Amino acid sequence: MLDIRALVERVGPALLRTVFSPEPNTVAGDVVIAEPDQPTRATGGDLVLGVGIGDVEQAVRLVRDCGEQGAAAVLLKPPVSAEAAVVEAVRGADVALVEVRPGTAWAQLVWLIRAALAGGIRQAEESGIGVADLFRLADAVADVVDAPVTLEDAHSQVLAYSARQDLTDPARVSTIMGRKQPDDVLAKFRARGTFRQLTKGSSAIFVPAQQDGTLPRLVMPIRMGGELLGSMWAVVPGPVSEERATAFADTAPLVALQLLRWRAVADVQRRRTAEQVRLLLDGGDGWRAAASELAVPNEEHRVIAIEMPASDEPAEGQRLAMWEWITRGIGRRPLVTEIGTVLYALVPDRARGGGWPELRQALLSHDLSPRPLVAVGTSVAVTDIPGSRAQADELIGMLRTGLVRQPVAVYEDLWHLLVLSRMAGAATDAGVAALGPLAVLREHDRGQGTDYQATLHAWLRHPGDPRQASRELRVHPNTFRYRMKRIGQLVEVDLDDPDVRSALLVQLLAERWAQHG
Repeated sequence: MLDIRALVERVGPALLRTVFSPEPNTVAGDVVIAEPDQPTRATGGDLVLGVGIGDVEQAVRLVRDCGEQGAAAVLLKPPVSAEAAVVEAVRGADVALVEVRPGTAWAQLVWLIRAALAGGIRQAEESGIGVADLFRLADAVADVVDAPVTLEDAHSQVLAYSARQDLTDPARVSTIMGRKQPDDVLAKFRARGTFRQLTKGSSAIFVPAQQDGTLPRLVMPIRMGGELLGSMWAVVPGPVSEERATAFADTAPLVALQLLRWRAVADVQRRRTAEQVRLLLDGGDGWRAAASELAVPNEEHRVIAIEMPASDEPAEGQRLAMWEWITRGIGRRPLVTEIGTVLYALVPDRARGGGWPELRQALLSHDLSPRPLVAVGTSVAVTDIPGSRAQADELIGMLRTGLVRQPVAVYEDLWHLLVLSRMAGAATDAGVAALGPLAVLREHDRGQGTDYQATLHAWLRHPGDPRQASRELRVHPNTFRYRMKRIGQLVEVDLDDPDVRSALLVQLLAERWAQHG
């Protein structure tokens, strides 16, 4: 629970201002809405919102009732919040008086206060994301579609809504006040097939007006990484133009990203776990305590690195969606964290009970386009987890360049490619490309448009087999033989010497791999 000053600070000075607070500062409980000329039903610690209280007499009466019932604070809008009689009344009633800034929607304020009391605003602000951001986003979407909007999760729970909700219908009003679409409203939309379309589709859905007076809706599924996160509902006067519907649909990825961010920061346990996993991956001070807190079993583990390739969806949103997908249904919740642009999972290298084979099968079967880059370090003891992470990082680098193309790249399965990659790096640093006759062939290829380096490489890969070498180059065997003859005329090189052949092959491999590094 929060005291009044802390509550006002969390919700923000843009919406609230403390006019008077008794000492000691009062602790806030729940939110109660007071209607004009209606009995106030407040209990100890309640925050009473003076909705519709427009004159001093009503405000004073409300303050006195709240004092008798032990309420923590009365929230009023100006000008009555600044009236001397009202301020005098709160002092006498020993109740806090909080001014609600003009233009603030009461329903929105109810939402924000309840979020603050639940701790959501503090958690969000620590990560740079506030509850108000969702409401601002709803307002932005409403501007795009020129209609009042709600943002809802996959269970029709209202997450945020825009201004102008007074231009809607009873179904929308009850949805906002109840923070969820009522069952009877849900039943009507289900009967029309709206939710079936939401589940399967990815474009905006127009729902015509209903006989009971429910206004038309424009509905857009919110997806990220193939997962349905929720939906946006706009109350519209009638059919919407294609341009307006497209603009409405175009906001969905931004809304999805914000919802994923909000869920990530609101999950305190997830944030704490991610911090501990990072300590394990780094192997610095505190890793033993992190392993103990996470209850990491004393058995071999693998580090899996996952990076989302470029696509129409934001990479951050794809990572967050992948994070939720992995931890939601793979074994006993793999330990996951995010470092830079890479998502890391730490899993036991066991056949059952949420081990690596289970996660591997899930990753291979997960329907994503484009597919994520997945690199896996070797199986190591808990003390060597940073080493497995370094191996996964090395493979991710090779996947980025296209040198490795496996859907799931496992370190010990690709040792030969790792040898070539490391050799290319070492050879480049040593300047081996400048030695011998290759420089002449390289310049000839650049200047004359020939392909002699590739021809020599194919010959070295298939010694004594010109047909196989020519097939690799997709040329006629006679063309291949002619090219080899021309190479002999351009440079003096003893291809009968095995050491010469080995040196040339090292140079060509190093150059080819270095081009992708």
